[in-house]
Amino acid sequence: MEVTGDAGVPESGEIRTLKPCLLRRNHSREQHGVAASCLEDLRSKACDILAIDKSLTPVTLVLAEDGTIVDDDDYFLCLPSNTKFVALANNEKWAYNNSDGGTAWISQESFDVDETDRGAGLKWKNVARQLKEDLSSIILLSEEDLQMLVDAPCADLAQELLQSCATVQQLQHTLQQVLDQREEVRQSKQLLQLYLEALEKEGSLLSKQEESKAALGEEADAVDTGISREASSDVTLASHILTALREKPAPELSLSSQDLELVTREDPKALAVALNWDIRKTETVQEACERELALRLQQMQSLHSLRSISARKASPPGERQNPKRAKQKPT
Repeated sequence: MEVTGDAGVPESGEIRTLKPCLLRRNHSREQHGVAASCLEDLRSKACDILAIDKSLTPVTLVLAEDGTIVDDDDYFLCLPSNTKFVALANNEKWAYNNSDGGTAWISQESFDVDETDRGAGLKWKNVARQLKEDLSSIILLSEEDLQMLVDAPCADLAQELLQSCATVQQLQHTLQQVLDQREEVRQSKQLLQLYLEALEKEGSLLSKQEESKAALGEEADAVDTGISREASSDVTLASHILTALREKPAPELSLSSQDLELVTREDPKALAVALNWDIRKTETVQEACERELALRLQQMQSLHSLRSISARKASPPGERQNPKRAKQKPT
């Protein structure tokens, strides 16, 4: 594996942090380590290091683990160090590789341990390393990631985070409270939905509404028959996201911020076909995902603001204050 440490030269007066990343081409096991300050810098180095012909540009960068397209600098900066990227040239499509999934390029034949247990253990450690770099990223985690940290052995998690067992126990307790709060919100939404359904059934116009819905449904089916196959192929969401949208009462509480952003970007018509929903229900779920994502980003911004204020207060008095000399009265 080659490592390139040559960093792009930042603009004058601008200092940008370099993030170590791992690059490879699609269907290739050869990795290259690079350090990039932004997505454009990483994309440029991918063309040079991986010898991608200029005629095959533009180059798309996706996560090697699940094929998520990374096209936002802020999201790129939130990713942990040594994240694996696949460079897709022109019209290449990402293909899942069993050797991705957050681990190094290691031959499967070299392991005698159970694959499921090994994958679960590595996954919670990856999440723990992400928290170690930036604790505020806990806001962006999915319920599954939070539950993995809660279930992780306290001693192992403490060693991974370089914290005491008492601190980690308090962290796990707090994470469990967050999960409990999300479950309470989900149950409240379920009760509200049941209440609204009961009111609808008691309405005197229920039969007419059902007849009109059936008529509209037949017309919609006739119109959508020609485009349903094309629309379903346009959905790029991973299977676990579609499963959560179908099965979870409040899916926006179960998904990570990355998954929420993907849901909000999907075309409502294509997503409705993929989920076998009506367009109104699909748009309602997308709006809920958008609100939850905005709330989490607002929490992140508030946390960063508090951290900046704390850092200023913790700086030495001589650096924060520059007292003015008292004016001398003329003699």
